[in-house]
Amino acid sequence: MTCKGKWAEELPWVLWSDRTTPKTSTGQTPYSLVCGTEVVLPTEIMVPTARYGLLKNDVNNAELSHDKDTVDELREMAKIRVAAYQQRVANVYNKHVHIRTLCVGDMVLRKTFQNMMDMTAGKFADTWEGLYLIDAVVGRGEYRLATMDGMRVPRAWSALHLKLYHV
Repeated sequence: MTCKGKWAEELPWVLWSDRTTPKTSTGQTPYSLVCGTEVVLPTEIMVPTARYGLLKNDVNNAELSHDKDTVDELREMAKIRVAAYQQRVANVYNKHVHIRTLCVGDMVLRKTFQNMMDMTAGKFADTWEGLYLIDAVVGRGEYRLATMDGMRVPRAWSALHLKLYHV
């Protein structure tokens, strides 16, 4: 293990590669969003490429001033792409969400939480308990419950923890 403890020496190169890699959400590199221009890699300076080796100073200065003038447009386009990307991610996530609407008077079962389970039952313990009636709709997806005898259950319960009981 001769490399142990050498991560601190490699960290600047890892950060450099992260900052110069285009991100999916923005379509730009973080470096270009901050500085307004694409980075010139150290290898392009050592081994001249068409992008770096054939550029003259006056053309380079004109390109840099153009990049500084258009950096705000670049950032606005990145904001638009981020919003579109977040919308796509939310659509994929919400594709499997099923809204449960319960009405007053519906019979439901309530999820049994681990602190309420019988510890001696093991893996065969009940995961749903009781038979309750929806007494009132408190808010969006929140319900007050009552036992079949009419006694109110303390606090409101989320629809995530309730399951409709079919007779």
